[in-house]
Amino acid sequence: MSNDSSPSTPPDTWSALSTAALRVTFGIIWIVNAAFTWMPGFSSNYAGYLRNAADGQPAWSAWWFNLWIAIVEPHADTFLWLTRIATTLLALALLFGFARRTVYVIGALYSLLIWSTAGGFGGPYTIGASNTGVGLIYVLIFAVLIAINHRAGTSPYSLDYFIELKWPAWSWVAEWRERRLSDAPRVAWWAQTGILAGVAAVVFFLVAGLQSSMNVKAPTPAAAAAAVSPLQLMSKEPVKQAHDASLPPLTQGKEVTLNIDISDKDVEIASGVKYKAWPFGGSVPGPTLHVKQGQMVKVVLRNKATMHHSIDFHSALTPPNTSFADIMPGEQIEFTFEAKVPGVFVYHCGTPPILLHMANGMYGAIVVDPADDPRPKADKEYVLVQSEWYTQQISGNLMGPDFSKMQKMQPDIVAFNGVAFQYKDHPLTAEPGQRVRLYVVNAGPSMWSAFHVVGAIFDKVYTDGDPKHSRSHVSTYTVAPGEGTVFDLVIPDAGEYVFVDHAFAHLDKGAAGVLDIRKPGQALGKPNISKIPGGAAQAAAPAVAPAASGPYKFDAQRGEQLYTANCAACHQATGTGLPGAFPPLVKNAAVLDADPTMQLRTILHGLSGVAIDGVSYPSPMPPFAEALSDADVADIANHERTSWGNQGKLVTADQVKAQR
Repeated sequence: MSNDSSPSTPPDTWSALSTAALRVTFGIIWIVNAAFTWMPGFSSNYAGYLRNAADGQPAWSAWWFNLWIAIVEPHADTFLWLTRIATTLLALALLFGFARRTVYVIGALYSLLIWSTAGGFGGPYTIGASNTGVGLIYVLIFAVLIAINHRAGTSPYSLDYFIELKWPAWSWVAEWRERRLSDAPRVAWWAQTGILAGVAAVVFFLVAGLQSSMNVKAPTPAAAAAAVSPLQLMSKEPVKQAHDASLPPLTQGKEVTLNIDISDKDVEIASGVKYKAWPFGGSVPGPTLHVKQGQMVKVVLRNKATMHHSIDFHSALTPPNTSFADIMPGEQIEFTFEAKVPGVFVYHCGTPPILLHMANGMYGAIVVDPADDPRPKADKEYVLVQSEWYTQQISGNLMGPDFSKMQKMQPDIVAFNGVAFQYKDHPLTAEPGQRVRLYVVNAGPSMWSAFHVVGAIFDKVYTDGDPKHSRSHVSTYTVAPGEGTVFDLVIPDAGEYVFVDHAFAHLDKGAAGVLDIRKPGQALGKPNISKIPGGAAQAAAPAVAPAASGPYKFDAQRGEQLYTANCAACHQATGTGLPGAFPPLVKNAAVLDADPTMQLRTILHGLSGVAIDGVSYPSPMPPFAEALSDADVADIANHERTSWGNQGKLVTADQVKAQR
C-alpha cells in the first residue's frame, strides 16, 4: 500500500501547497498588523510607542532610542504613513507571493527594526516565561521562508510564478534558486479557487472584527458574569414596596433589647433584581434602632447563616474583643452598652474581610436622641442608609458578590436603604413648612457621600454628638464611610425635591430619591417654558450650507457637518457614544435597520426611557423636528448609516416627512 497521494496529485504537489500555506498564513498575520496601523489609536499614539519603549532601557542602548525619537517626533505624520504603507505592502506581498526573495529579506530587517525600536532590545518579559518578543519571532519566520524558498524554488501558488512565465528574469527578484516552471507542481484550479475563497474569508473576518476584539474580554465565565450590571437587568416597573425609611418610635425603659438574627437571604437591590446577601434581621439595611441617650442597649445576636459573623456598633463604648467577637453558625452572643453619645451611627459586621461582609449587606443604623434635646421638634423623620453593591451575575436576575470590584471600588449600584432609585418611585412625604429631619448614615463600605437635596438648603446640619453644635444653611455636606450626620430641612413651597449623592457617578447608579412636599391632594406647579424665536435652528445654520434645490440626494459632506453641529457632542464624532450616558451609533440596530422608522422618529421627536440593545441611558434624546428640515434629518441619518463601518440602507427626505 502506498502512502503517497493519488497518481494525479504527486507528493511534491502537497509540499509546494504547504509551503504556500505557511507564507499565506504569515501574510494574514501581517494583514492584521497593517489593519491596526490604520486605526485612530495607532496614529494618536505613534510617537508615544517609541518613548514607551525607551523607558527603562539600559544606558548602553539609550542612544538607539534617542536617535529614533529625534528622527521620528518632528516628522511623526510622515513616519506614520511610511509605517502604514510599508506594513500594508509587506502584508499584501506575503499574501499573494510577490517578489518573495526580496520581500523575505526586507521583512526580516523591517521586523528587526520594529522590534528594536518600538519593542526594545529586551522585553517586556515575564519571569518564568520564554518570551522573546513578537518582532524576533517574525525575523525567525522570515528566515524559515528564505530557507524554504532557497530549497524549493518557484512556487506555482504565487504572483511570481505568473510573472516569470512572461519575464523569466523576474526570478532574480523572486527566487533564491531557479527551477524550471514546467517542474512546478500544482493542485487543480477548482481546489485553488476554494482555498483562495477561504483565505479571503479569513482575512475579511479578522480585519472586520479587530475593533471588537480589542475591547472584548476573554470569554471566561467570570468575565461573562461581571459584564452584566443589575441596572441593565432592572425592570421598568417600580419596586413593589420601598424600604420603610420612617424613624421608628423610641422604646421606653432603662434598657432596650435588640434581638437580631443573621441569615443568608436573597434581597432586592433594584426593581426585579436580587442579590445573595447576608443581612441583619432579614433586610438590607438591617432594622433601625431608636434609643435615648443614657439608655442601656442589650444586643442578642444569633447566627443562623452558614459562616461566622459579628456586629460592631459605632455608637458603643465597649471592649471590641468581648462585644464584637465572631460567632460561628448556630451560636449567639450577648453584650450590653450604654448609649452615651447622641447622633446617628452605623452598625455593621466586623468579621474579616470586613469589606466583603459589609458589601454583602451587613449594616444598619442606630439613632440616639439627646437626653436634653435643644433641637426644634421635627414633623417628619426619616433614616437613609447609603451603601454600595458590587455584583456579578449568578443566573438570570440573581446577582452575587464580586470581590475584585469591591477591592477596586467599582460599584454597580449606590443606593439609599439598599435598593436603587426606590424613593423616586415611592417618594418620602412631608407638607410645606414642616421640619423634615433626615438621619443619613453612609455604610459604604468604601465610597464617600456628598448629600444634597436639589432645590433646598439644609436649615441645620448636626455633625457630632453635641446637639448644640450645628452648621446652618448648608447646601451639600459630605458623609464619610462609617459616618452618620443629621440634616434638618424646612421647605416652604410644594414640589418634588430630589435628594442625591452629589457625586453624580453615584446618582446614576441609584443614589437618588424624592421628597414629595405638598398637602394632601395638592397639585404641583408646572414649569414656565416657552419657545425662543429661531431657537436651535439659528444656532446650527451658520455652520452648514443649505440643502441643494431639487429632488433629495444625500450629500455626505453636508451630512457630516450637520451631525457634527447637532449630534457629535453626545454621540461623539466617532459614533461611539459615552458609555452609560449616550448610546453608540456604531452597529446600532436602529441605524442599521432597513426600516428607518425608529431612527427617524428618534431624531425628529426625541427618545427617553427606552433600553437600547438592552442598556438604559439616563440622558434623554432631544427632538430636532423644529430645528431641522427633512433634508437635514435625512443627511444626518444617512451619515450615521454610512460612517464608522455602518452599512445601512440610505433614507430619503420623503421618508423623514412621513415621520413628522
